[in-house]
Amino acid sequence: MSFSSRIKEELSRQMSPARHCQIAEIAAILSLCGRIQISGDDHYSIKIHTENVTVARKCFTLLKKTFNIGTEISIRRNAHLGKNRIYSVCVRQHADALRVLKATKLLSEGGEIGENLSVVKNVVVQNPCCRRAFLRGAFLASGSVSDPEKFYHFEIVCPTEAKARQLQSIMASFRIEAKIVIRKRSFVVYIKEGNQIVDMLNVMEAHLALMELENIRILKEMRGNVNRQVNCETANINKTVSAAVKQIRDIGFLRDALGFEKLPPALAQMARVRLAKPEATLKELGEELNPPVGKSGVNHRLRKLSSLAEVLREQQAANGAVGSRSMCNEEEYYDKEDCNH
Repeated sequence: MSFSSRIKEELSRQMSPARHCQIAEIAAILSLCGRIQISGDDHYSIKIHTENVTVARKCFTLLKKTFNIGTEISIRRNAHLGKNRIYSVCVRQHADALRVLKATKLLSEGGEIGENLSVVKNVVVQNPCCRRAFLRGAFLASGSVSDPEKFYHFEIVCPTEAKARQLQSIMASFRIEAKIVIRKRSFVVYIKEGNQIVDMLNVMEAHLALMELENIRILKEMRGNVNRQVNCETANINKTVSAAVKQIRDIGFLRDALGFEKLPPALAQMARVRLAKPEATLKELGEELNPPVGKSGVNHRLRKLSSLAEVLREQQAANGAVGSRSMCNEEEYYDKEDCNH
């Protein structure tokens, strides 16, 4: 069973104690997946279509508990998706259908049905508790949630923009910032933030699903933190190894081109220590020097050795060879600080 189906299973067992909240939930279901049929002699009947058996069961229970009316349930296969079943909850008695439509304010006192069963500006969603029930009914009718192990996405599909705007407004009353996108001929109210989806589940009173989502979010956050830390440490190690390889290559070039005796004493000592301990850290290299030097001092000397190697390479490329000379008198290769160390 998918995460979305588990939420609907939980919500199908959730029954508001107050009758006005039950009416608000029925109004949302009728508005999004209900149909009104009017015969030639003005006989009203209601049909609610859904592909989820738990939603059909909830509609049956709501109508029975709220209005004490009998309903019929029929099952047929989807013509386009042969494996899926469509469940229809029908209220065929004219008097019962009128009671439901009037209670949900979908039928005016003059007997007119709101266009597209619109509940916009409907009095059934004035109270906060009724708005919670309305959102619960809307999700049961045409909502879904993606698998949180993969990504976060909550949505309710509406047939008209007015209904989508109404849902967006009701969510905003609970400080949930939903957005609307057009998908084919429908208007989709969606949420992509994990925190906001948690808040939405709390509003709909799907507490078991909320705890499951929170556990998944905690595990994903922990895995993300571990991965980031590992990636950071790996990057630092790669950077350190690359720097050490370059340093050893530059020092080897200086040794072969000039010999360490031509380097300032401080740099010569640094070069010998680095070659002797290619895997040592800057701190460990500094402790091997006499006298010991801090990490910044070691880093400065190693950078100076690399700089000298680059200068020599450039001169070799320009002149073809480099003559033997004392590096301690060439200002372009080193500074006085290196000679004095």
